Parts: sequence; C-alpha cells; structure tokens
Amino acid sequence: MMEQRCIEVSAALVFHLGRLLITQRPFGGHLGGLWEFPGGKREPGETFEECVARELREELEMVVLPGATLGEVRHTYPEKEVLLKFIRCRWVGGIPKAVGCQDFAWIKREQLGDYTFPAADRSLLEELAARTDWWDQLEG
Repeated sequence: MMEQRCIEVSAALVFHLGRLLITQRPFGGHLGGLWEFPGGKREPGETFEECVARELREELEMVVLPGATLGEVRHTYPEKEVLLKFIRCRWVGGIPKAVGCQDFAWIKREQLGDYTFPAADRSLLEELAARTDWWDQLEG
C-alpha cells in the first residue's frame, strides 16, 4: 500500500465582538458544503502563520495578524491525512467577501452545533464550546 503524504493546513480562529468566523467549503470539492475555519494548505517554505494570513487574503479578502496556535489535530480521512493547526488571528483590514469559499458566517458560541463541520474539527469544536474565555475578548 502506498503511504499517504500528510497535508499541512492552517486554519484561522477569528473572533470579533463575541462571534467567530466560519466559512463554507465549495460544493463539488472534498467535503463540499461543510463548514470550517478559514484557511488552507501550507505551501513549501511557508510558515503556518504566513499560510493562514495568505489564505484569508485569497478566500475572504481579509487582512489578519496571526497570533497563538490554539490547537493542533492530525486526522486521517480514507483518501488523505491532514495536520491542522488552528491559529488565533486578529482581523485588521478588509471587508470579508466569499471569494474562495461558498459562503461565510459570524457565529456565537451557542450556534456551533447548528453547522456541520468536517470530522477533523471535532476536538476543536468541543474546546470552543467549553472555552468561554476565548469568546469574551472583543477583538482577536
């Protein structure tokens, strides 16, 4: 059996006025239509922080300042393995637009269960539901 290469992914946790930014994956692609934290695949030579800043520019035309890594998950799907790093980011510019994603939403903590996320996000979703202190700060 051929060994799968691990895909490294940065995902942003952008909090603003007690809400968290989520994006919807494009229909027709891998896990299409599911909701996720904005971000994407890390390119060679790029840090996880550089990746998340670039991905938010490309997907949403937002400028963010990456901060602390709030979690890391390794997940194996039938067709690939991913290493996800969740990075808290502060929104500093641009008005979000759904450019490289299907849609986006700013949600409150109690709305986390209203959206369907990929299996790889499960542990982070549980932590987000439990960690009220992450939501209390007004800015990222």
